Amino acid sequence: MKKYNPLFVLAVLLLFSLESLAQSDAAWNQKIDSLFTEWNTPNHPGGAIAVMKDGKTIFSQAYGLASLEYLVPNSTGTIFNTGSVSKQFTAMGIVRLEEEGKLSFDDDIRKYIPELPDFGEKITIRHMLHHTSGLRSLHTLFGLAGWRDDDSRSNADLNRIILNQEDLNFSPGSEYLYCNTGYMLMVNIIENVTGEVFKEWMQENIFSELNMSQTYVEDLYSRVVPNNATSYYGSDHFERAVEYWGYVGSGNMHSTTADLLTWLSNFSHPKKGWESSFLKMQTVDLLTDGSENDYAFGVIVDEHLGKKRIQHGGSIGGFRAYVATYPEDELSIVALTNFSAGNPGGHSNQIAEIILGKSDVEPTPKPTFKSISLSNETLAKFEGTYWDNKAKSMQKVQLKNDTLRYSGTGRERALVPISSNTFKLLDVPADVEVKFETATKKDQLLVSVDGGAPSTFKEVANPEFKEEDLKDYVGEYYSSEVETTYTISVKDGKIELYQVRHGFIPAKVLFKDVLTADYPTNVIQFVRDSKGKITGILITNGRVRNAWFKKVL
Repeated sequence: MKKYNPLFVLAVLLLFSLESLAQSDAAWNQKIDSLFTEWNTPNHPGGAIAVMKDGKTIFSQAYGLASLEYLVPNSTGTIFNTGSVSKQFTAMGIVRLEEEGKLSFDDDIRKYIPELPDFGEKITIRHMLHHTSGLRSLHTLFGLAGWRDDDSRSNADLNRIILNQEDLNFSPGSEYLYCNTGYMLMVNIIENVTGEVFKEWMQENIFSELNMSQTYVEDLYSRVVPNNATSYYGSDHFERAVEYWGYVGSGNMHSTTADLLTWLSNFSHPKKGWESSFLKMQTVDLLTDGSENDYAFGVIVDEHLGKKRIQHGGSIGGFRAYVATYPEDELSIVALTNFSAGNPGGHSNQIAEIILGKSDVEPTPKPTFKSISLSNETLAKFEGTYWDNKAKSMQKVQLKNDTLRYSGTGRERALVPISSNTFKLLDVPADVEVKFETATKKDQLLVSVDGGAPSTFKEVANPEFKEEDLKDYVGEYYSSEVETTYTISVKDGKIELYQVRHGFIPAKVLFKDVLTADYPTNVIQFVRDSKGKITGILITNGRVRNAWFKKVL
């Protein structure tokens, strides 16, 4: 038998291995490239995509135009505004200062920003990192105050308006509610602790240290920086997004796909001296009721395809960004786009499936249940209007054609009884259970989704409303928290609000003393004194809850 030199055998095996990897890379590249055909059509914005596997960049391509006006194409080195992807870098700034002993995650934020109002409850840096602070969020707060979508806004604007706030959305630590305000206030903390300007400190202590040479914080949207993409709204016909974003901490970090791959690689193989920092970034903490929150420090830690994933998206103007790393598989994906329909998160998921394959985790089986029969007399006892005052959500339950029908702002759906007071909601993608308190007492219903903690809807005692009652709502309402007035008036039997910068906002009555209206007001609740006289309104618009407006006229 002919004998071969062991080194020769090893070289042959290595050659075959490299050829196999090259074939695998080529197959992946072809499949990935096919996902972006639409981006590469004439006169179309696009973006840049980069993929790293096992420490090697296996895909890096650019598509479409960086500028529709001047027909400049995107390149793999084009710089994009990453939107809220920025938050993880602000969080890392806090982590590095904590490791230097200059602050604690559990410090009261007023230790570093003493001018903030005392809300009567301790808000910690940890709360802001996890979006559990209860603070009202930037854009919805500004919208309520009269800012339009394309108005310039800055950290200085937030620092003024935050001083007027008298209430929180909820008790710190009790809920998760995405909040740009918290990440902007972390800028104040970093500057007050270091004595340096945030963007300069970040450049020296984060970006330069991690070899991210094309990454920077931008606090002046009118500044001209070469090789930056312009962003656009639309999917077929495009409009240029007017730039108004002068705030930092929560957004407006600019970067390239290559720099972001460098960053993500640290979650698998951190740079020496940064091991504990990238581990702390993945810290998740329970809410005060013991429920889970997968938002860590500026990143979301979840699972995809049965694999651990660390990810975050970003959106500002027409820019859309998404970064994801699967640290145990040493796979990182960066998708940056300059048009609002770019869907980088969806494309990232498709790329992950191409490389990692479909999940080998068995899908959760669709729940089955056995229905029972209840008489119309019994079903009729559950009819009513129900209101979740926390979520500002209304549901109506009505008996139609021998079936209870459940409806809110969407279409009606059937409720099928599985016990004397418990029902399943049909034609929805989740397992939704609706439980009335008792079969004879209908003062509340509990709605749980996929076995989660239930939402409580109280029955509205007097939902009836007469059109002539609209006159009670007419008047002017002023809020010192946002320093603006909303006027409510009735014309031709229709009710509307008016604010000097938003103009007329159509509204309608949900039930007595509760209106729904277009953004930025959304839900308006009238407050009455012991004699039934209206004293003011509470406005909720998503990330601002129960902003008080006193009736002044």
